[in-house]
Parts: sequence; structure tokens; C-alpha cells
Amino acid sequence: MKRNLYRILGVFIFFSLFLFQPNYILAQTDQTQRIAEYAEDNQLCFSCHGQANYYYQNDWMGKKVKERMNPYFIVDSVEYYQSNHWKFSCRDCHSADYGEFPHSGQLRMEPKFACLDCHAGDEQYAKFNFEQIEEDFHKSVHSSKHSEDFTCWMCHNPHSYKINARTNENMADFIQYDNEICLTCHADISKYQLLTTMENPNVLVTHNWLPNQVLHFKKVRCIECHTQINDNTLVAHNVRPKEEAIKLCVVCHSKESRLLASLYKYQFTNERSITGFSNEAMLEESYVIGANRNYYLNVISIGLFVLVFLGLCIHAFLRIIIKH
Repeated sequence: MKRNLYRILGVFIFFSLFLFQPNYILAQTDQTQRIAEYAEDNQLCFSCHGQANYYYQNDWMGKKVKERMNPYFIVDSVEYYQSNHWKFSCRDCHSADYGEFPHSGQLRMEPKFACLDCHAGDEQYAKFNFEQIEEDFHKSVHSSKHSEDFTCWMCHNPHSYKINARTNENMADFIQYDNEICLTCHADISKYQLLTTMENPNVLVTHNWLPNQVLHFKKVRCIECHTQINDNTLVAHNVRPKEEAIKLCVVCHSKESRLLASLYKYQFTNERSITGFSNEAMLEESYVIGANRNYYLNVISIGLFVLVFLGLCIHAFLRIIIKH
């Protein structure tokens, strides 16, 4: 009897997936088919670059040798097929000469593609305004201080980067993911000093002025306070010098909160909820003092204040009359 119930339940769940999530299933099927087109080709690369160790045949020694892979050249195949660039074969971006092993040392000099090499002038990506993003990036302190040494790939690893701002429904994961992009340099001295010989400042110490520091780090991204917002792009890329960082609490903790134009830019709807709360998109994730106000509570508070004030006035007036 129980076995039949399990079978019925399994059939129900199976058909529910097709009824209620057809787009998801089709998308997954489409992705699997696309991966299959070049999986064998890519696997040749992942057989070495997806492992901590790799083997090769040393013809001089007449035996197979095991070596350690440079950790900076290891690519996680799972992360790659979940990234924005999962549709590509490795050789779409890297020279076909990498098909030969051992690789030629000259291939290390191969120039890397920039974002606009693929995304510029394409109607499919026009809505993301990559040209404006690049323009803002070149105004940023990263570009102005380090010129061509600072590229898109310093922050966005082409083998693992994936969009979060408009796809991740879990705000905490989204915030953590974006902040870790900043911390790959600002909490890693080896990568930080690829661009400078200066000592990497401790972000906890430089932000010790921030009240309830841990909560702020969990609830907002670094770019909320360190960038100039551009209404034409979803994510700001114009990182300003530290002297221009936002340090006024009221900039975020107010009805016209800066967070509406940055962190909640995609989720925000300029409507008041039926319960009277303003900035309801923010309220779904956290309560921001000063930004999440309730119309009815404000009216009640003002009414109580007026009643108390009138009560004091009446009480004082009666005391004066009784005394005389």
C-alpha cells in the first residue's frame, strides 16, 4: 500500500514540474544540450586545469609524470558551467594552439579579451549598457590610478562570474557574493600587490567608525558607499577615492534612502504597501531605521503627541484656576 502511495506521489511531483516549471526544465535541457556540444573539447582542458594535480607523458624520461597545477590556473568546471560564459568552448576565448601539449611559452603573452570585445554594439546586450559601464569604470579610482593594469578580470573572473543583481532572490547571498569580489583584493595581500607595493589596509580597522559594523557588512555591499551611482546602469562601477566614501548615516537612513538607487535598484517598486509602509522592497529583507516608515504609525504618533500636549496644557490651566 505504501509503495503504491510513493509511486503516485512520485508521478504527481514529476508532472507538477512540467505543469508549474516548464521554463526551468526547458532551460536546464537547453543548457545540457549546449554543454554537450563542446563538453569533450573542454574536458581536455579541465583534465589538467580542473585538478590540483595532472599527468603528462615525459618522452625523454620514458614515463608518465605527475605534477602540481599552478593554483592560479585551476578552473572549477562546476563553477564554469554555472557562470555567465558557460555557453563557450575554452578555445572560443583562448588560442587554438593550446590544443597542443606541452603549451608554447609564448601563449602566456596572449592578450585577454575585454568585455566590450564581445558585448559592444550587440542589440542583445544593449539593455545592460556595457558602454556606459566601461565609461564609468575608466572614471573610477581603480582605472585612474592603475590605467591598463586594472582590467575587468581583476574583479570579474571570466571562468566563474555570474550575474546576481537581477537573478538571485536571496539578498544575503547576493550581498555576500558582491562583497567577496572586493575582498579578493582588499583582503588578499598577494593579489593587492599585483598593482601596488603599498601595504593592504585592514578593512575592519578602516571601517571601525561604522556603528554595528558586522550588521552593515552583512546587509549592504561595499559599492553602496564607495561608488558614484549612475541611473543608466544596474550596478555602479565608478569607484571613488576613499575620501569621497559615504559616511553620513542619513544618506541611507532616510525616506529617500540611497539604497533605493543602488542595492534595491532592481527590486524597488515605488509603491506604498497596503499596511502603510514606505519602501516596501527594502522591508522584505531588513528594517532600515529612517527608511522604512509607516504612514499610520506616524499619524498615531503625532496624534498621541498632540493629546499629551493638550493634556498638559489643560492640567496646567486647571491648576492655575484652582490655586486662585
